Amino acid sequence: MPATFQLVIDCRDPDALCRFWTVALGYVVATPPAGFESWPEFWVDFRLDAGELVDGDDRIVDPLGNGPQIWFQQVPEPKSVKNRLHLDIAASGAVPASGARTLPLADRRMLVEAKVEELVGLGAAVLHRHDVDGLDHYAVTMADPEGNEFCVRSRPRRTAGRRRLRGPGRCSRAR
Repeated sequence: MPATFQLVIDCRDPDALCRFWTVALGYVVATPPAGFESWPEFWVDFRLDAGELVDGDDRIVDPLGNGPQIWFQQVPEPKSVKNRLHLDIAASGAVPASGARTLPLADRRMLVEAKVEELVGLGAAVLHRHDVDGLDHYAVTMADPEGNEFCVRSRPRRTAGRRRLRGPGRCSRAR
């Protein structure tokens, strides 16, 4: 049986990143455990030190229950180096990524750019556009409001015998 897990993202302002990532991923803020009106109330009952309490929300969940819970753990220091792990977001928010895999690259590029524009409006920054001639792939590497890298991407159209995209143009090759 596969392991279940929670993704933990260190940050300075958990509530702000909750707000950003709910839009980016289509998630919702997690409801506090039964018997508690809020997460801060839960953490007080948990006997967390007052200096460690988050003012606001600190976790989000997939409303359909398919994706992992994400906890934004407040830390005192700012982000200082490139992530060794990042999220790839499907531009349309649906599976398969960026609409049907039969969409032409130009249409998938428009879906990616629309999502990028939405996220820039929420405080994200564009770091690099992955646009390699000859590849049926388009992605944009971005940073969330605290500088955590992630990608908004399209997927290549599937054709018989085609393998997964490897090499130049992969989203993870941020510059």
